[in-house]
Amino acid sequence: MSVQPVIAVDTLSFTYPGATGRAVRDVSFAVGEGEVFGLLGPSGAGKSTTQNILIGLIRGFEGTARVLGRSLDAWDSRLYRHIGVSFEVPNHYLKLTARENLELFRSLHGGDTESPETVLEMVDLLDAIDVRVGEYSKGMKNRLTFARSLLHRPRVWFLDEPTAGLDPVSSRRIMDIIDGRRRSRVTTFLTTHDMAVADTLCDRVGFMVSGRLEVIDAPRDLRIRYGKREVRVTWREEGSRLGSTTFPMERLGDDAAFLETLRKRRIESIHSMEATLEDVFVQVTGRSLS
Repeated sequence: MSVQPVIAVDTLSFTYPGATGRAVRDVSFAVGEGEVFGLLGPSGAGKSTTQNILIGLIRGFEGTARVLGRSLDAWDSRLYRHIGVSFEVPNHYLKLTARENLELFRSLHGGDTESPETVLEMVDLLDAIDVRVGEYSKGMKNRLTFARSLLHRPRVWFLDEPTAGLDPVSSRRIMDIIDGRRRSRVTTFLTTHDMAVADTLCDRVGFMVSGRLEVIDAPRDLRIRYGKREVRVTWREEGSRLGSTTFPMERLGDDAAFLETLRKRRIESIHSMEATLEDVFVQVTGRSLS
């Protein structure tokens, strides 16, 4: 018996009123329980439109979209008891404190929820719980948005650029939280143009350009498929100068030049020449992320 996907989209299309072209064009994919799925692409690719359809903010689409086994058309407001959303642009009540903002949204969900203290501690904002949000920096506001999406312990989590505007330490904290929720079988749908974040977090990624989904696969499989089967050896020559060369991976252990280099050079590093996820994106789509 096959397991039903948590998110299922089939030939999804959408055109904004007055637009001459489709923002989303015949997109199909499925996301399983506990999976972190990344939709990647430049601004205007259709990522946020797809996400906004899935969270019920956009109606009038073509094709089918199902969340938690039910068509979006069949869901009412009870959908929001099961899904969490963290938008890229913070949207808070600036005259209220973080505690007051979270208590307000907590009351809207009802049922069993996390405390404001719990979610603020997760994102390192507990010390600012009683500070008005209008006094927060941009990064603090972004972390508060992320914390708010955790209040009601959602089964499905929609994250739009979750590390945008954050310092490296805060970004690492956010990624650790996402990874922890994966282990708790929370399904995460992530949109981003940050390939490093996607490579670290996502079980699978989809490349989206001009409303079309060009390819879906695991980041590692994509990097191997589109990378060069070579290794680069870098060595230290006399003084501080570095030298390097590449060798084919096939029968590397029998490569006389490679073995000679290992014996006679002062080796600094040996790296496989697999592509970065951004390299793969350019190869697959013919587009950059800018």
